[in-house]
Amino acid sequence: QVQLVESGGGLVQAGGSLRLSCAASGRTFSGYTMGWFRQAPGKEREFVAGISGSSSRTYYADSVKGRFTISRDNAKNTVYLQMNSLKPEDTAVYFCSARAGGVISTSVTSYDYWGQGTQVTVSS
Repeated sequence: QVQLVESGGGLVQAGGSLRLSCAASGRTFSGYTMGWFRQAPGKEREFVAGISGSSSRTYYADSVKGRFTISRDNAKNTVYLQMNSLKPEDTAVYFCSARAGGVISTSVTSYDYWGQGTQVTVSS
């Protein structure tokens, strides 16, 4: 059982940066694959980035590759999403998610736990 709480969202101008954080409860955090998803108004939730429990593997959606970096600090039970060179199309609610083991998946249905989401708005 994992509880996830996102923070760090906000309003930023195009070209700017934000760092999202996801704090997780539970003593088995290091065993979970973590993912970031986002959902814009009127659109389905989409995969953004994923990271394995040991941080040995990461995977990014093509739309954010080279701009976003996912990382985790298992000692702090926290996963991060560093977002650089933000674009208006990055505007969405960003969700932190966790899988009980397994490899990185891009599917919403593969994740067991979800945070409440944090709003990221990028202005032109």
